[in-house]
Amino acid sequence: MSVSFQASAVRAAVLSLISVSALAQTAPATAPTAPVSTLREVTVTGNPLGSDAMVQPVEQLSGDALVLRQKPTLGETLDGLPGVSSTYFGPNASRPIIRGQDGDRIRVLQNGGSSVDASSLSFDHAVPIEPMLIDRVEVLRGPAALLYGGSAVGGVVNVIDNRIPREPLSGIDGKAQLDGATGNRAAGGSAMVEGGNERFALHVDAFDRHTGNVRVPVALDCEKPSNLGLSRRICNSESQSHGGAVGGTMFFDRGYLGASVSTYRSRYGTVAEDDVTIGMRSDRYALEGEYRINALGLESIKMQASHTDYEHTEYEGGEPGTTFRNRGNELRLEARHLPIGRLQGLIGLQVESNSFSAVGDEAFAPYSRTHNTALFIHEELPMSWGKLNFGARTEHVEVESFGNPSIDRFASGKYSFNPHSAAAGALVNLTPTWALTSNLAYTERAPKDYELFANGPHLATAAWETGDTSLQVEKSTSLDLGAEWKSGPNRFKATAYVSNFSNYIGLARTDDVLSADGERNPTDASIETFPEYRYSSMRARFYGIESSGTVRLAGEQGLTGPLAGGTLDLQLRADLTRAENRDTGEPLPRIAPARLGATLAWAQGPWRLSGGFDHLASQDRVPEGDRAVPSYTLWNAALGWRTQAQFGALKTNLLWFARLDNITDKLAYSATSILTTTAYPKAPLPGRSLRVGVQASF
Repeated sequence: MSVSFQASAVRAAVLSLISVSALAQTAPATAPTAPVSTLREVTVTGNPLGSDAMVQPVEQLSGDALVLRQKPTLGETLDGLPGVSSTYFGPNASRPIIRGQDGDRIRVLQNGGSSVDASSLSFDHAVPIEPMLIDRVEVLRGPAALLYGGSAVGGVVNVIDNRIPREPLSGIDGKAQLDGATGNRAAGGSAMVEGGNERFALHVDAFDRHTGNVRVPVALDCEKPSNLGLSRRICNSESQSHGGAVGGTMFFDRGYLGASVSTYRSRYGTVAEDDVTIGMRSDRYALEGEYRINALGLESIKMQASHTDYEHTEYEGGEPGTTFRNRGNELRLEARHLPIGRLQGLIGLQVESNSFSAVGDEAFAPYSRTHNTALFIHEELPMSWGKLNFGARTEHVEVESFGNPSIDRFASGKYSFNPHSAAAGALVNLTPTWALTSNLAYTERAPKDYELFANGPHLATAAWETGDTSLQVEKSTSLDLGAEWKSGPNRFKATAYVSNFSNYIGLARTDDVLSADGERNPTDASIETFPEYRYSSMRARFYGIESSGTVRLAGEQGLTGPLAGGTLDLQLRADLTRAENRDTGEPLPRIAPARLGATLAWAQGPWRLSGGFDHLASQDRVPEGDRAVPSYTLWNAALGWRTQAQFGALKTNLLWFARLDNITDKLAYSATSILTTTAYPKAPLPGRSLRVGVQASF
């Protein structure tokens, strides 16, 4: 897919949306109908059997709630959900953190399939997913290794964009969106069109987004030639991104077969360095199908396959520097067996292969290849009082280093691991309004290539990272207990959890420093040096609690004055995460502090109005050398209005929206961002910003 095609598609979508919006000004207001949705509103992540109730803790975002939360990155979009925070390497690179765990312990999926990039390797590497094109995002908290591998021990984020339609369509539908923001001078647009019948379906989407340097409440120095001096902006935080996809599905009596091709292009500033930008590209090819066999003891067979070609180059002052490349393939087969009494379940095969390379002076990991083959089983047993589920997974992982033809400090070699995992869970319906859940999991994760072979300066962490080829399989045991209450619009849920690692693989600081060319403990004081951090095993514990709830304060008949005729809800959320190195007693780094939030939400017909705050306590439980972060409170407000417009024979639903973030323009720093320690004060959280936009769906 060419860049010119993408740009043309976005321009066409933008012009169409402007025309529809203009027409809406003259069209008579009518009661809006429900927005068109081509996806069933069911949670699929960690729930392959499609059960109505989940044993694992899950959050789902879609519709208006997702539109109002959208930020330029996936991590910032999800930040603030119970148990979820963000790595926040500035406004352009941010990956989700779940229950204090990040990197390769959090699995990011696209439509249930593998998403290949380099975001888990380094904090400054962005996730090549555009939030404007997401239909639904699901966050599965806690161990999900049975279905998705040891790299999902912390949780799973599944981004669903319907690029391969899984259900027949009737006619043509789609959506388009325009939005902009004052804080980062953002302007963006996206468009999606789907059409089909009982036999065929086609999906096309495209997006384009530009942002400037992000406004903050304090003057910061900038040495970038185009922005020299002091300003109330984060230096080198601008970005440009665009992309799109084409997908299609053929349906037949017993299933479907579909394919998609997608591309993502971005260029953004890295924030930590004033004149370094990253140029990224990602091309993904996916194939998916399902066949309902109803024979040989099997109900259906589902297949997913994908190939991703990812590359990014780091530019220093406009000159290309280090280039990172990751090519990945995945094949996933799931065979659902016919019920055995009340027992339902599936068995699966997953095969993944990744080839990684880094070329340039800042390559801190060698050329490598990782191959993973896994078998898994997942079973559910419905009971009169709820249900039980259980499963197991076994993997064979091979990690091989080929060194680097330009750098001789990397070790070569091939290592094999055989991780095994098992889990069991229960859902107990105590009453029609109360339910209890519990999950117990034992998980093993094979060391990653960089954990074994890294040996070089990593500028994103401001450290010399050293791998250890003697590392063994990481092992953990996790338990969570949850309770949920529902009564009409009122609901509450809370989950407490603990994860014990017998050999958690983490970066631990040594007493040595190294120069850029690898000299250990140089005596020349004029030479730039990096503190050494070595990947090593330690005993570790993660534990905490997360909760959320909604209380209906007033119904349609209980409000007076300008709010009469609407409903008023109080939405509450809170979480607490603790993590510690059990060998030393020190806290683990980059753990979110205790958080408490509340929102008042009013709704009446097509109108939605909300306002609230998120308070983050101080985080002084940090390891030696890390920066403690004081407490802060961020206030926000949002407004939405749905209406309709007639465009010829086409009836269009319009959502006009506005969101004001950090209303008090509070200066704050993220406790989960490594930049708070390594590049302070360069990257505070964004200051006050107003985002406005319109989304049209038909």
